Amino acid sequence: MNITRFTRYLHASDFLLIAFLTLLTLINLVFSARIPSWSTLVLINCTVAALVLLLAFARHRTGSRILAAVHDWYIPPVVFVSFKELYYMIRPIHLGQDYDSVLIAIDRWVFGVNPTQWLAQFSYPAVTEVLQIAYTTFYFLFLLVGYEFYRRGDRDLFNYFVFTCVYGFFLSYLGYFLVPAIGPRFTLHDFAALDTDLPGLWLTPYLRWFVNAGESIPMNVPNDLAIAGTQRDVFPSGHTMMTLVLMYFCARYSLRTRRVIYFTGVLLILATVYQRYHYVVDLIAGATFMIFCITTAPTLYMAIKGRFQTIESRLPLS
Repeated sequence: MNITRFTRYLHASDFLLIAFLTLLTLINLVFSARIPSWSTLVLINCTVAALVLLLAFARHRTGSRILAAVHDWYIPPVVFVSFKELYYMIRPIHLGQDYDSVLIAIDRWVFGVNPTQWLAQFSYPAVTEVLQIAYTTFYFLFLLVGYEFYRRGDRDLFNYFVFTCVYGFFLSYLGYFLVPAIGPRFTLHDFAALDTDLPGLWLTPYLRWFVNAGESIPMNVPNDLAIAGTQRDVFPSGHTMMTLVLMYFCARYSLRTRRVIYFTGVLLILATVYQRYHYVVDLIAGATFMIFCITTAPTLYMAIKGRFQTIESRLPLS
């Protein structure tokens, strides 16, 4: 069967995802001598790309509302899977070298102190609790905004929002590749003592466990083992970058959820430093990446639609 019979049904975000999986596959092949699990990762990438093609084709050939909903909403878990793939790639490629010392030096040069250590004097359990809750809502905010676009029934607007989010996440992943780092939880503080040094009220330990699990950090291990096991995902701050992207969409399209996003988003960005996940320079980089993302996304989105897609804008949302 001609490949165009599959590709004509793809969303722009599908093309972007397949392109990124192709890039990851090429990196795995180039650095196969360093990446122990490269063959498994390549197989996963090829399988996911094939499934995306089949899903898009089956959705439109069958007219199934279930497949339509899956095709519209499958992106979040797949983007997370690609994030987890970086865990097996970045450290071996860089031969275990991290760049936290550079990021720490920049923060000290700008502020004269280590911001996370300076903020410790203002910590308070109730504040810690609120900021940890806000930080943990990160992925749920995308579902909230996405659902509002979905309810509007405008296919192009919903797909453009999804495309921009996917594009933004992948840009941040490229930053992780270029500047691997682990963050001040490990370098400037004792990770194992975090719940004692920066306690919350009730939910904080459980929410920290949830975040740590997503970043591949083993439970109940000393600082050195946590450093060896954690994801390299500090520069830029993806939480800052993508929260700003959400705020932009809320402002640009006057979403009803914008006040919730603004309020939670500000707390979330503050939490990235207060909770010792990021250096301040990571936030600055995240804001810079966000500007690049929203500036270039429209042109890239229209280029993909104009080149490949022939029927998407004529179909209603499921």
